[in-house]
Amino acid sequence: MQLAADNQASDLRGASVLIVGGGPDFRSQLRQAMRRHVALVDSAEGALKASQLMARCHFGFLVVNAELPDAAAVDWLDELAREGVQVRAAVLAEPGQAPGLQQALAGRTAAVLTRPLELDALLEALRRLGVQAAEPAAAPRLQARDGIVRDRDLVGDSPQMCEVRDLVQRIAPLPGTVLIEGETGTGKELVARWLHVLSMRRGQFVAVNCGAIAPELLESELFGHTKGAFTSAHQEREGLFVAARGGTLYLDEISEMPFSLQVKLLRVLEEGALRPVGGDREVPVDVRVLASTQHELPALVQERRFREDLYFRLNVAQVNLAPLRDRVEDIAVLAAHFMGRLSATLGVAPLPLTPEAMQRLQRYRWPGNVRELKNFIERSLMLGGLALDQLRILPEPDPVDSGAYPLDWTLEQVKQHHMARVLRAVGGNKSAAARRLGVSRKTLERRLPGGGHDNDTA
Repeated sequence: MQLAADNQASDLRGASVLIVGGGPDFRSQLRQAMRRHVALVDSAEGALKASQLMARCHFGFLVVNAELPDAAAVDWLDELAREGVQVRAAVLAEPGQAPGLQQALAGRTAAVLTRPLELDALLEALRRLGVQAAEPAAAPRLQARDGIVRDRDLVGDSPQMCEVRDLVQRIAPLPGTVLIEGETGTGKELVARWLHVLSMRRGQFVAVNCGAIAPELLESELFGHTKGAFTSAHQEREGLFVAARGGTLYLDEISEMPFSLQVKLLRVLEEGALRPVGGDREVPVDVRVLASTQHELPALVQERRFREDLYFRLNVAQVNLAPLRDRVEDIAVLAAHFMGRLSATLGVAPLPLTPEAMQRLQRYRWPGNVRELKNFIERSLMLGGLALDQLRILPEPDPVDSGAYPLDWTLEQVKQHHMARVLRAVGGNKSAAARRLGVSRKTLERRLPGGGHDNDTA
C-alpha cells in the first residue's frame, strides 16, 4: 500500500472514516496514514463489529474490503440500505473482481478501488463520493409540493407535522442548540439531519447515541484523549466534537449521559472549547449541538438525574414530535411513502393499500411509531401480502382502561394502574415501559404488584 499523499484531499479534514475488513496490519497502517487527512478514523475486522460501531457513532465514509470474514461487502451494504442507513463506501477489490462489483454497486454512492491500494487514489475517491452525496442536498426540501416525496423528507400532512416542518426551516440557520423530544421511532434523528442540512454548515453531521456507549468511555468518545491517558490509550485520539468541527454534533438520548459528564458538556457549550481526557490544554471547537430524548427532562431534573443548567442550555429551541397514534391522518401518506420506497429497494411489486386495510392500520396504536410502520410495510413486502393479522387491534376500552378509575382509589393504586397499562401497551417489555414512563426499571418493578410480567427482548 502506497502511503504518500499530497493536499488534494484537504476538504476531508472534517470527515469520519470507518475501515472494515483486511488484516490487522493493513487496518493499522491505513489508520495511521489517514489520520493526517481526516478528523476521525476507526476500524473493524468485519461487518458485525462495524455495525456495532456505527450504532454508537456516525461515520461519513466506509472503506470496505470486498470480502469480509462474516459477509460479502455488497450483501452488507444491501442490508444497511434496507435499514435506511445512508453510506458512502469505497470498496477494495482484486483487479478481477472490480467489473462485477461496479455493476452490483451501480446507483449507489460507492466507488471500487483495486489493490494494491494507493492512499492518493483512496482520498480522491472519498472526496468524489462526498461531492456526489452532497449534490442532492443543494436544494433541500422538507415537503413534496409536486406529489413526489423524497426518501428523507419529513412526511406527513397533519397539523403537527406541518408545524414541525415550519419550525425546522425557521431555526435551522440559527446557531443555537436545539432539543428534540419524542417517543422512540418518531423521527428525531431525521429532524436533526434536516436541521444540519438547512443550516448550511460546511462540516460533518456526526451522531452519537449516549445510551449505547459505556459511561466510562463516553467522555473519551466525545472529547478525545491523549496517549497514555488511561491503560488502553496507546495513541492520541480526537473525539467526536473535533470530528464535527464546522458541522453538527447530534447527541441522541442525552438523558442517558452520566451526571458527572453533564457538567463537562455544559462547559464546552458555554466556552466553545474542550479538554481531551488526560490533556493539559483546551482545544477550541466550532460545533452546533443538537440533542434528543424520549424522556421528560424536567422530571429527570426534579429527580436530580439531569442537571437543570444543562437542560436550560440545551433547550434554546425545542422540537416536539407527536406519536403516530396522535396524528392518524399521517398513516396513509407514510404507508404509501414506505410502500413505494421499499418495493423499489427490494425489487418487488408494491402491495395495494385498500380502504379496508388502511382503516385497520389507522386503528392500530403503533407503539413503535413511524419506525414500526416502516418495518411492517417491509415485512409485508417480503411476505407478499399485508401482515394485518399481526397487528393487535385493541377493543374499545372500558371506562377503567381508558384512564378513569374509582374515586376511592389511593394515589398509589392510580400509579400502579397506569404503569400496568403502559407495560401492556409495549408488550410486557419492562425496559421500554420504564423509558416511556420516565422512571428506572427498578422503580417500575418495585411499584407493580408482583413486579409485572417480563417480555424484554434486549
